Amino acid sequence: MLIGLTGKYCAGKNHIAAMLEKRGLPVLDVDKLGYQALETEKEAIFAHFGKDLQKADGSVDRRLLGQRVFGKPEQLAALEAIVHPPVNNMINEWAASQKGRCVINAALLHWSVIFHRLDHIILVTAPFFTRLARAHRRDGLSWQAALRRFASQSAFNSQYLAANAEIHKVENLGLSGSRRLSNKLERRLDKILERIN
Repeated sequence: MLIGLTGKYCAGKNHIAAMLEKRGLPVLDVDKLGYQALETEKEAIFAHFGKDLQKADGSVDRRLLGQRVFGKPEQLAALEAIVHPPVNNMINEWAASQKGRCVINAALLHWSVIFHRLDHIILVTAPFFTRLARAHRRDGLSWQAALRRFASQSAFNSQYLAANAEIHKVENLGLSGSRRLSNKLERRLDKILERIN
């Protein structure tokens, strides 16, 4: 059984992924596969986007690359054409190797090669100002930069209406340290897993 896990920027999907792993579900982090693909395909990236993206250790400067493609559909499409094929191969290989329930954790789940094969999707949400505070505290983004990142995901939820999967929403309210909110989140997740069973 394939379960997708996703959420908008700073909604807390990786926190939910850790909870699922604690409950014994194997979780594939597609974002990490993307980082791997940046390294395996770095020569093609340097050829297209410029050798100045190469850091002193030979790796891709992800921050600079992000600045180069953000808000530029043609450049983003060029990057995806380089990175997506190897990522899709890794996703398919991992999914084929699993038995029982497994989770695909991806920020851009709707673009995944496996999207239309998902049985269930766990969609992590959080209030706007909670996400804004997380973006500022966790990633050090200015308020303006965080708002631009949020604006780029304005059509996020509607993209999941096309899914063949049953969608389960989990609201992640807390910033950190609230045992009451954490317990509530765990209970909500356990109820979803019961339904998925």
